Amino acid sequence: MSAPGPDPDLFRSRAVDALLAARERTRVLTACVDERELTAQHSPLMSPLVWDLAHIGNQEEQWLLRTVGGHDALRPEIDSVYDAFEHPRAERPALPLLAPAEARGYVADVRDRVLDVLHSAPLRGGPLLEAGFAFGMIAQHEQQHDETMLITHQLRRGPAALSAPEPPPAAPDAALLPSEVRVEGGPFTMGTSTEPWALDNERPAHHRFVPSFFIDTLPVSNGAYLRFIDDGGYTDPRWWHPEGWEQVRRHGLGAPLFWRREGTGWVRRRFGVVEPVPPDEPVLHVGWYEAAAYAAWAGRRLPTEAEWEKAARHDPVSGRSLRYPWGDADPTPERANLGQRHLRPAPVGAYAAGDSPLGVRQLIGDVWEWTSSDFLPYPGFRAFPYREYSEVFFGDSHKVLRGGSFAVDAVACRGTFRNWDLPVRRQIFAGFRTARDADPV
Repeated sequence: MSAPGPDPDLFRSRAVDALLAARERTRVLTACVDERELTAQHSPLMSPLVWDLAHIGNQEEQWLLRTVGGHDALRPEIDSVYDAFEHPRAERPALPLLAPAEARGYVADVRDRVLDVLHSAPLRGGPLLEAGFAFGMIAQHEQQHDETMLITHQLRRGPAALSAPEPPPAAPDAALLPSEVRVEGGPFTMGTSTEPWALDNERPAHHRFVPSFFIDTLPVSNGAYLRFIDDGGYTDPRWWHPEGWEQVRRHGLGAPLFWRREGTGWVRRRFGVVEPVPPDEPVLHVGWYEAAAYAAWAGRRLPTEAEWEKAARHDPVSGRSLRYPWGDADPTPERANLGQRHLRPAPVGAYAAGDSPLGVRQLIGDVWEWTSSDFLPYPGFRAFPYREYSEVFFGDSHKVLRGGSFAVDAVACRGTFRNWDLPVRRQIFAGFRTARDADPV
């Protein structure tokens, strides 16, 4: 777990910034609604917002105060209440949760003590401390829950509680882009052994051979997905995985989640606002079965996880795998739509500065992208620092998503970052792009 650039002060500063940024986002998401909304369960798929808030603090206490700092437990009696594996989301409202004021006081107390620990910790001398990994892990954990809380905000009924500026428009060259890009076959380096805050399922770096393939230059748009709907995509079992077709029939699916017909068109509900479906945005709130059905209808398929990462990271000139599609520099607002900055995807064709070496666009940010791959360990995987982060989810039940969405922060989004979810999940901020095999040359 050693990291390049061994100066601990650099990682200390980075950890402070990441922790403070995550906490500010948590504050925004929990300060914009009243106590009743914080304690309500807006969907059985999600926890009450106040559970997420105190869970964030409890994880921070357990890892940074107790494990790293060697402190005694502040509130050992709540460990079980905020154990995500002990209590399914649907059962959490019945738990003895901390009230909003008490939860805020608890997380603030933990954070004050954590910053003291961070200023004195050596940030070397073991994998948990090296390069501030434990602090980076907790910053990522909080930002992941900030994305989860934003999903809860999308599911809640009632007037809008959040606002943000509009994303940038499509770049001037968007209309001139080819529909797909060819990625030549051959080996590339997948995963990482050097990214200091990479999580266990991203490790280790290893060589992967991928045959030549074509991949969409842009994510699939709402307008393209509407053509699938209008062509009877949700009424034709030919396009669907059998389990997906069963979901369509059982739940009467006919469009992405939060869409409905109004007159001759379609509208969607987005964070309390009902608006026409924008045809030029990446399609959002579709599950894996819907993404795979669209791809089959279009005569294509979803990319494998390895194909997605090669398209996103491989530089055919140098032969290197880059940290991000645009290179090794950290994300900026000009390169990717991240961090809940805009609360919606940008139009397809935006963020030309984020292009991969082959010209594939919007691979980072905007929408998570479903792949065809099951969530499995890389060769040489080692669970760290606990099995429940990744290992217990490995298998054929979960599909891999890549690239991040507008709802995830840059600290929890890399060219190697792996997300995973059940193929029926539609409330997440997920879309997709398609691929196809390349004919032999």
